[in-house]
Amino acid sequence: MQISSAALLKASSVATTPPTLAERYRAVRQASLDLVAPLSAEDAMVQSMADASPAKWHLAHTSWFFEQFVLARQPGYQPLHPQWQVLFNSYYQSVGPAHARAQRGLLSRPALAQVLAYRARVDERIGQCLRAGSLDDQAQRLLLLGLQHEQQHQELLLTDIKHALWSNPLQPAYRDDLPAPRAAPAGGPALWIERPERLVEIGAPAWPAHATFAYDNESPRHRVLVPAHALADRPLSNAEYRAFIDDGGYRDPLLWMSDGWAQLQAGQWCRPLYWDPALEREYTLGGWRALDPDAPVCHLSWFEADACARWAGARLPTEFEWESAAAAAPLAGNFADAGLLHPAAAAAIEPGMPRQLFGDVWEWTGSAYAAYPGFRALPGSAGEYNGKFMCGQFVLRGGSCATPAGHVRASYRNFFPPSARWQFAGLRLARDL
Repeated sequence: MQISSAALLKASSVATTPPTLAERYRAVRQASLDLVAPLSAEDAMVQSMADASPAKWHLAHTSWFFEQFVLARQPGYQPLHPQWQVLFNSYYQSVGPAHARAQRGLLSRPALAQVLAYRARVDERIGQCLRAGSLDDQAQRLLLLGLQHEQQHQELLLTDIKHALWSNPLQPAYRDDLPAPRAAPAGGPALWIERPERLVEIGAPAWPAHATFAYDNESPRHRVLVPAHALADRPLSNAEYRAFIDDGGYRDPLLWMSDGWAQLQAGQWCRPLYWDPALEREYTLGGWRALDPDAPVCHLSWFEADACARWAGARLPTEFEWESAAAAAPLAGNFADAGLLHPAAAAAIEPGMPRQLFGDVWEWTGSAYAAYPGFRALPGSAGEYNGKFMCGQFVLRGGSCATPAGHVRASYRNFFPPSARWQFAGLRLARDL
């Protein structure tokens, strides 16, 4: 019986002996290949919009990252394909020019087979370094950063190919064998969990000074005064969002930020991305399926989430309210490894406990993506990873059904511009007390 890379990653998280760096590397790299296995070479080069990237580019860029930041540190190293350094750089200006993001779909050459061969050669060389023990401490840290980076691209690969296939007039499924999300009892209204005002510790200790990995934008750990508030015990459902639509939510400018209202009109938004006009079906990675009224609504922009919260007489939580609620919650949920690749209805648990904090949908917060007090970017070119994007974006928390298991934590800060809709993003309501 062949064991999938997803199963290996899941098993490694509970194994008595932690996986070696070489084992983690092989598992993460294989997981990317597993994700592209259902795609044709033609699928793998499609770029359906400027914000998305072709699957082939994701495969090449993540390999470029290891070559650029790990292998290039080795004495006398020569790039495998010097001309590809520009093609597969994303935004690391300090290491050289990059091919325009919106034109990645024009890269019919190199072919997918060449990219896969490049990937295999990078893996071979990384494996040689690990076996020889020739990676110094900094190179090993960059290798670990590269694994986290590749897991982020695994989620993007799924969201980008979903948009590409939906944009095809045939709207084919990414996979025809995806199971339907679990059945759940008919959901009632969300319950409110009240929390008193308190001083809380937010963020993660700086890595690599602290042994546990966290991105630089999660540090330093610091204290925040969180006012008294209430959080919904689960994300907003499809049925609840449909009530917002039916009540004219997309027609009332009083509910929308000015930029959001302009975006709505320019894009003719009247429902979430991937819903059909009748509001009864949605396009999924498994093709068109009936909307589950109790499943979390997803593929919302921040503008839509914010308007719906205002319509509900509530607001989006701050990222500090969210993290303080999630800090003691188990890191379990409907992640990509579960194989559904779509949000599922919340399971019933003990009243008063928050549900679905991790997995299913990323949750928009009302917090602008900004630096924590005392923030320091990673040294060198790796410092371009997060800090330079702290402008004009909002924070999302919790991971989604397309996020690899074990990749997120309570302090994890995702971020996107407020108009972004193609990610598995939803919302959880909050209100002041």
